Amino acid sequence: MKFGGTSMAGTERIRRVANIVRAQAARGDEVAVVVSAMAGETDRLVTFCREANPLYDPAEYDVVVASGEQVTSGLLALTLQAMGCKARSWLGWQVPIQTDDTHASARIENIDAPALIAAMQGGQIAVIPGFQGVSPHGRVTTLGRGGSDTSAVAVAAALKADRCDIYTDVDGVYTTDPRIVAKARKLRHVTYEEMLELASVGSKVLQTRSVSLAMKEKVRVQVLSSFVDEDAPGADSLPGTMIVSDEEVEGLDMERQLITGIAADKNEAKITLTRVADRPGAVASIFGPLAAASINVDMIIQNIAKDKGETDVTFTVPKADLLRTQALLEQRKEAIGYFRLISDDKVAKISVVGVGMRSHAGVAATMFKALADRGINVQAISTSEIKISVLIDEDETELAVRVLHSSYGLDAADAA
Repeated sequence: MKFGGTSMAGTERIRRVANIVRAQAARGDEVAVVVSAMAGETDRLVTFCREANPLYDPAEYDVVVASGEQVTSGLLALTLQAMGCKARSWLGWQVPIQTDDTHASARIENIDAPALIAAMQGGQIAVIPGFQGVSPHGRVTTLGRGGSDTSAVAVAAALKADRCDIYTDVDGVYTTDPRIVAKARKLRHVTYEEMLELASVGSKVLQTRSVSLAMKEKVRVQVLSSFVDEDAPGADSLPGTMIVSDEEVEGLDMERQLITGIAADKNEAKITLTRVADRPGAVASIFGPLAAASINVDMIIQNIAKDKGETDVTFTVPKADLLRTQALLEQRKEAIGYFRLISDDKVAKISVVGVGMRSHAGVAATMFKALADRGINVQAISTSEIKISVLIDEDETELAVRVLHSSYGLDAADAA
């Protein structure tokens, strides 16, 4: 069981979490719990580090920011003990959760679980701080922002758990953001691949890295809300959304939609370089320096070459990297040989995701016709085997999501 920052924000919410955990253990399950820091606490600790030393040592930064989860793991263990449960906290180095030594963005290499398993078999509820581990040199490490989901999946894999329940502030994965489309439906089952695509294109329910690990280790993940009444049925009888393999979905859900979900991401910026020489190596001269600077390029369009042997190249980068990208390209203007750099950060990426695309034609045609009928201009397109993404004007985001949700028949029949 994993509980996020909003679920752990204060003693009252921690007591609610403890009740959910106690109820699960009372059903006879062996339970491990992974917790995040209280909402906003990690940001507060990061600020302290920057104030202490703007050029901080990442190893000491990890010592500071890992303390947020240490506090909540101890508080949850204390609360469970007050309820008569046998519980204790297991810090990352005590399990141990072994990582590489890349401080502030470490990767889990191994979890040595026998002691943890023995304690759980003895009836103990293990409370583990997410987001942290221990390096080969014995130093505390952290996994990067959002790392608690990854911790939970990794612990579930090490324990060979039946399931990893991730409790958050939503009660499952929906066909799209219910705040945009009131008729959005909660999905009973989503495949790992679909969840990876949805997470990568703007769905904030789960972190991409945790879904990738779940897929690799074949960990069944369930997304649930921690904000339920204390007398509500447990996770076994009140499911949220199960994230599982293609094979399991096919066995569980015979009436799956062609399209699983629609995601919107306003964290995109578009750059166009005009009159780039149409010759071997020209595109490499653009994207090589960006890769070296760890700037992730997403959608790329190269126009057909013009009479003068020139072409325009359009691509997107995260909005936060726009200024850095512009500076890098302007420094290399002569080497690349472009005429103008045009940027636009008022764009949004709309993505349609579904494994059904593999075996059905016409998905793209439906998307483009629906957008065209409402006068929404498509500025760029990218595709994968189970995803189509388009770049549009940011002001048309909500309209595009609603139109596509209806066009693919995703609206819930019984929604108000």
